[in-house]
Amino acid sequence: MCITANQKLQATVNTTQGAFVIQLAPEVAPVTVNNFVILATHGFYTGLNFWKSEDWVVQGGDPRGDGRGGPGYSLPDETTVTPWGLAAVGMARVPGGAVNGSQFFVEKADWPAPGPSAAYNRFGTVISGMDKVQLLTSTDTITSITIKVY
Repeated sequence: MCITANQKLQATVNTTQGAFVIQLAPEVAPVTVNNFVILATHGFYTGLNFWKSEDWVVQGGDPRGDGRGGPGYSLPDETTVTPWGLAAVGMARVPGGAVNGSQFFVEKADWPAPGPSAAYNRFGTVISGMDKVQLLTSTDTITSITIKVY
């Protein structure tokens, strides 16, 4: 672990549509936040596309670009009582499978009913730039991610 649960952390995700800022939540998902910070600071996400873009969600972080890739490992479930909804950020998973080690998503609208049926490791909230998130499509990429500790 290179972070602590009481740190205040933000990730600025720079994309071809502009930047958005995620307030990370290490107090509720410390393993997931730590993993995201490590991947981001080592440039893992740079150049990857947002392979999935639907009315309610945009998803990226897949080095294969097709929804089937990852860093070669999974994350443990980190379930929280934090509600899902507009601007929520979580980790992807294959239904019935483990939490992906790199693919993350941002909710552009409420999760379709009945909502999540498994842990998706909510690890942050977009606090600025949702207008940029709303514009993202599968042709857009992550140009860089910077982490701020304050």
